[in-house]
Amino acid sequence: MPIAPEELHRFLTGVHPYDTLDPDDIDALVPQFVQRRLPEGVEIYHAGEPLEGLYLIHSGQVEIRDENDVTVSLLGPRNSFGERGLTRDGLAATTARTQGDTLLFMLPVYAFRALIAEHTAARRFFDRARAPRPRKTDLAHSRVETLMATAPLTLTPEATVQQAARMMAERHVSSVCITKDEDLLGIVTIRDVSGKVVGAGLPFDTPVARVMTQAPVTLPPSAIGSDVLHMMMERRIGHVPVTEGGRLVGIVTQTDLTRFQAVSSAELVSEIARAQTPGQMAGATARIPQLLMQLVASGNRHEVVTRLVTDIADTATRRLLALAEAQLGPPPVPYLWLACGSQGRQEQTGVSDQDNCLFIDNAATDDDMAYFARLARIVCAGLDTAGYYLCPGDMMATNPKWRARVGTWRQYFTRWITRPDPMAQMLASVMFDLRPIGGSTALYQDLQSETLEAASKNSIFVSHMIVNSLKHTPPLGLLRGFATIRSGDHKDRLDLKHNGVVPVVDLARVYALQGQLPEVNTRARLEAAVGAGKLSGSGGQDLLDAYDLIAETRLEHQAEQVRNGAAPDNYLAPASLSDFERSHLRNAFVVIKSLQSAIGHGRGMLG
Repeated sequence: MPIAPEELHRFLTGVHPYDTLDPDDIDALVPQFVQRRLPEGVEIYHAGEPLEGLYLIHSGQVEIRDENDVTVSLLGPRNSFGERGLTRDGLAATTARTQGDTLLFMLPVYAFRALIAEHTAARRFFDRARAPRPRKTDLAHSRVETLMATAPLTLTPEATVQQAARMMAERHVSSVCITKDEDLLGIVTIRDVSGKVVGAGLPFDTPVARVMTQAPVTLPPSAIGSDVLHMMMERRIGHVPVTEGGRLVGIVTQTDLTRFQAVSSAELVSEIARAQTPGQMAGATARIPQLLMQLVASGNRHEVVTRLVTDIADTATRRLLALAEAQLGPPPVPYLWLACGSQGRQEQTGVSDQDNCLFIDNAATDDDMAYFARLARIVCAGLDTAGYYLCPGDMMATNPKWRARVGTWRQYFTRWITRPDPMAQMLASVMFDLRPIGGSTALYQDLQSETLEAASKNSIFVSHMIVNSLKHTPPLGLLRGFATIRSGDHKDRLDLKHNGVVPVVDLARVYALQGQLPEVNTRARLEAAVGAGKLSGSGGQDLLDAYDLIAETRLEHQAEQVRNGAAPDNYLAPASLSDFERSHLRNAFVVIKSLQSAIGHGRGMLG
């Protein structure tokens, strides 16, 4: 027998989001539901088919399987399904089949669209995308291209310092960029004219090439304002040219930043850049949890928060490299210090262990290698004192294996790709997240492109990397719940790092490998994978939304712990979440499991 309207009304008042509606709105909704009583084993809809509407279970059970026919959920009474496809393109993203006798209520597409259009609570509940955060007019939300002067003054290397001084005076600016065929060669500032020319008694017809700062540090237009501020404070400069493909496109000066207030992360960067000892750095890094809490409370997106926190670690590393060189003398050959792990991906959420390595020019002698062994000891010990504790797995430049000539590194990558055993998979996963921090970046650029090309063409290696990426699984329980930790200090909690963020990090790494994409940051990799056709637009957006939700839930959890005087961790009790938050978080895990299933079945592009 069909359920009477009164009974359906009572049922809906106990189901979110209908429980937020006025009684009159529920009365208007009741007659629009279509009741369906189905026996066991009936396919309600199939993946890829147009959906008739949104389904709500009154009694019985429904199995949800992904497009690779892998079970991702068993749903019971009061659970909805079909909303993912309805809010995307109207096509079913999964296959739904009854498990036992089941009574369903189906809300037709037109009624579902009216529901989410008219009721904010319903729209928020069924829309799985990340809710927009309030935008703020600050450096963390401003791209360099919106801050820079787009027509910087330029001169050729042959121009005189008098010409440069006259041009700056006439235009009321404090710098001139020195270019040749639009390529940036250097920069001359008012300080250069007063100190290097007037102060040194040089003639006014001295070529600017003689006094310019050669190969100045630059940023791309896509960088954020905080990158400029951090660079200025760390390097004690007042001008940052903006280049794209080596071509000068603009410049940002301290004057351009005066309308912005310095964010607290910049204060920590400035303090660390001037520190004389690792102990002084520790005083700054100890305030990172408070910074994290403030950034989250201000509504910053997770990728902004982690970028700003990682900038602090980068600055500490570069400062320690400078202190080490001051102690040991200049390096005998070029070298490059690189970070991997969360620092390499610019995804640090707080002070953590250090993961780093050292690339050394092939011309290095054994005596030279001894210099770099000492440098590595000074820097790693300094990072440890500063709060970035030593890596338990010894993945550091103090380990001779990870402090090697470029030729040795090339052999490492070749061996990992051609003989992808489990250890090689693990090492390759770590090393594909490398990012240069200090030194000569030229030592890595060719190696990165060569390795990506060789790895992407080795189908056996790619297959092993895919298998490796599936080792961390979302914490899904079949009966619409979570698979929490079963014992120990974190019993009944979710590990939002290893079972939430890491599965997406691993997927993004595989997509980058398949597409030979140089990006290292997880979100940037996913966006690039969509652009390169390695991940479908719809699948990519679903995965980005899922990643954003999990990453922000993790940060909000950590910020709340700091607010309560506790040390931040990654272990969240589901009971601390509302029904709304639990539903969204679980759906994010379902998306990840579906994409893992797709790439595991060789269908990564069809996610």
